[in-house]
Amino acid sequence: MIMGMERLPDLASRALGGSVVYASDELFAERENLIRPEPPVFDASTFGHKGKVYDGWETRRRRGPGHDVAIVRLGAPGVIRTVVIDTAYFTGNYAPEASLEACVMNGHPAVADLVAAAWEPVVPRSVLAGDTANRFEVTEPRRWTHVRLAIYPDGGVARLRVLGDVVPDPRFLAGTIDLAALENGGSVLDCSDAFYGSPMNMIMPGRARDMGEGWENARRRGPGNDYVTLRLGATGRLREVEIDTSYYVGNAPGEAALTGIDSRAATLGDPHAWVPVLERTRLQPDTRHRIRVDTGPITHVRLDVYPDGGVARLRLLGEVDPDELAALVEAADAAERDGAP
Repeated sequence: MIMGMERLPDLASRALGGSVVYASDELFAERENLIRPEPPVFDASTFGHKGKVYDGWETRRRRGPGHDVAIVRLGAPGVIRTVVIDTAYFTGNYAPEASLEACVMNGHPAVADLVAAAWEPVVPRSVLAGDTANRFEVTEPRRWTHVRLAIYPDGGVARLRVLGDVVPDPRFLAGTIDLAALENGGSVLDCSDAFYGSPMNMIMPGRARDMGEGWENARRRGPGNDYVTLRLGATGRLREVEIDTSYYVGNAPGEAALTGIDSRAATLGDPHAWVPVLERTRLQPDTRHRIRVDTGPITHVRLDVYPDGGVARLRLLGEVDPDELAALVEAADAAERDGAP
């Protein structure tokens, strides 16, 4: 069980590289707020020249036909599993209805191209409640690169969360890459505790800017230790490990170890099938630990910290298995030729 965290990453999040590239209107509150990773906030005393300042996207009152839209480039393309249209703190001014559509436009399309794109329904036009995280499950299994949020007819939305599975373009997985990186398809399967920070933070792009952008568990008062299990983006051989405890000064783990498994040849539940990647190693506070390793093919890695503590980033550098990479690229090429998303 993953404790204290959302199971799936937010594909639209600014922290993953998402961007709100277009909005039909944003007179009261700017569109960029939609994908801010932090929860929305509210201060009853904040007023600007245009009215009450809201932490979200808010359009003017529409007096004619039509409705408002915002287009988001996903930070990482993927399969959408859940959409959350959060109207937090919008009470008399929230959007009463909304829908979400998606499209695939690889490369770097211009705004005009996106406005004219062929959009496919993901969440049908649905009633929203004010001051509520309105959650919609999605069953469409296709891979998407952009989404379009429509609100009917106007109003405010605090946050748009597009939760799903990252599906990277395999043609960018050649050479030495971070096999655990979220943008390369890595994911968190299991975690002992995430009281202060999600383990998904460890595989986000870039360096952590503070202690709140890493994985941190509660202080352990009993026996045992904390751990995270990761699925690599693709089967690969590891060459270098980086365990970054930046900003964790009095709360870094004392030690850490890594084990790996090739799930194609063994089951994850077999403790004897896990092999050492990095023996139990002393860690220093506020330090990027870079360590050379050499493994056979593995699909999953488990990080154990002793007994507990925070890790800002975990990087697992290596090469994707050549046969698997070739198969992934062939499938991507075939889908592109067939015009499938």
